[in-house]
Amino acid sequence: MTVLKSESFPIIVEQDIVRSRQMTREWAIKLGFRLVDQTKMVTAVSELARNTLVYGKGGFMLLEELEKDLHKGLRATFEDRGPGIPDIPLALKDGFSTGHSLGLGLGGSKRLSNEFEIISKVGEGTRVTIARWA
Repeated sequence: MTVLKSESFPIIVEQDIVRSRQMTREWAIKLGFRLVDQTKMVTAVSELARNTLVYGKGGFMLLEELEKDLHKGLRATFEDRGPGIPDIPLALKDGFSTGHSLGLGLGGSKRLSNEFEIISKVGEGTRVTIARWA
């Protein structure tokens, strides 16, 4: 797999969530993603950006354009230095939330992605990486 382009930016205010969605859509369109795939990637990015801001107390997003065996892809990595997630399998279950949400963010993002990875350490933070292929 080759990273053709990457860009990183902070997620520290609500407007950064909007920016993450806009950038993801722009990149997905450029890469030739179908509308349904654009929507899935933008929705997953929106959920993870919000989690980074709300639960992780801010962090950053890394967006990468990928190529593998002549296929184009988009990868988004979110990292924070928040409290971490003590029970990842529980956090991935629909309906689980440590806040006052529907608890669909992490599990939904996983379902909307072709690739999903989460690494979290209590007291150190969380890193979530998703990818979708055109």
